[in-house]
Amino acid sequence: GPYLYKLYQHYRFLEGQIAILYVCGFASSVLFGLVSSSLVDRLGRKKSCVLFSFTYSICCLAKLSRDYLVLAAGRVLGGLSTALLFSAFEAWYVHEHVERYDFPTEWITVTFSRAAFWNNVIAVGAGGTADFFAEWLGLGPVAPFMVSIPLLVLSGVFAVKNWDENYGKKRAFSKTCGDGLKCLLSDRRVLLLGTIQALFESVIYIFIFLWTPVLDPHGAPLGIVFSGFMAASMLGSSVYHLAISKRYHLQPV
Repeated sequence: GPYLYKLYQHYRFLEGQIAILYVCGFASSVLFGLVSSSLVDRLGRKKSCVLFSFTYSICCLAKLSRDYLVLAAGRVLGGLSTALLFSAFEAWYVHEHVERYDFPTEWITVTFSRAAFWNNVIAVGAGGTADFFAEWLGLGPVAPFMVSIPLLVLSGVFAVKNWDENYGKKRAFSKTCGDGLKCLLSDRRVLLLGTIQALFESVIYIFIFLWTPVLDPHGAPLGIVFSGFMAASMLGSSVYHLAISKRYHLQPV
């Protein structure tokens, strides 16, 4: 979030120490991302979504501590939570859509498109909310993380009470990695796409780390700036879907 770097600065950590905390989160996300698919399939998609709510709540609670190791552990939990976020929810939905309700598969892209749009809308509001609690109410940079905890708990409770459990095929982790590597090496397009995505993500991670310390000394409202970023992302997504619509007939490369 927009107040993560500022929180660590508020705790008087040096830039190098803050960088290590960021690396802990990014590295954790990569490592857990390798096993998250197998974990989600074995544990159950619903349980994995609830686990996400729990682990990210603990991650946010860890922000209350000024102890460096506790903060690092919180970042590791944040990486685990990110891996679950980008695997469990999508896997649960696709299974329900196709297997349980037998809806047309063409609707999946429509659902993801609408989810991405409303995710950006909510993110715009979240940036303003973070600014309100941190700056307007003067509760400091830890406030947005505390405000998010009840919402995480509610999402977990909602999943427990309203969702059905589903599982994926239980395959050996080595076989999963082997199949993925085989696909990567056998199809040049997959390798090229992965390379482009990796380069893009590396730039995004650098930007995520640097934008707060660059703008904060100038008194920029970080939450509002974050909302601006999310609004731009929403606009870009809308332009893309307009470009590939039947009206313009543009197609992805």
